[in-house]
Amino acid sequence: MIKLRSQAYRNCDVFKLDQRLEKDCFVLGKLTLSQLLLMNNAALPWFILVPETTAVEICDLAPDDQAELVTEINMLSILVQGFEGVEKLNIGAIGNIVNQLHVHIVGRYPGDYCWPGVVWGRETPQRYSQEGVDRILSSVRSVLGERLTPA
Repeated sequence: MIKLRSQAYRNCDVFKLDQRLEKDCFVLGKLTLSQLLLMNNAALPWFILVPETTAVEICDLAPDDQAELVTEINMLSILVQGFEGVEKLNIGAIGNIVNQLHVHIVGRYPGDYCWPGVVWGRETPQRYSQEGVDRILSSVRSVLGERLTPA
């Protein structure tokens, strides 16, 4: 028998970013539903959307929040496609290690440090400098505009 879970709705009062995401990423700002993070991996354009919710799975989100998450994924996907050399997107909400709902949007290209394998769980060959983060944030702001607000 299949047991259906009730949908979890946004509850920003209890939202707290997972410590592993906080440690591995830079918080760039907030979109309508999600916090926008930059993975500290300068070898690839790698962003993470973290919906501010207690839901653990995308299917647990309210339908309006599911639609908003897809909109945010699409916005970030278009942004990442604009990075030099990106030929393929890897988009995933796996969550086996970090249980908090989050979606990776990673720009890939033949010859990147882990091509054609997955990026998850691989050693990061290059970290961002503060100047690098500032350049990425400037690019993100130029594409997302007022949709991105301070976190």
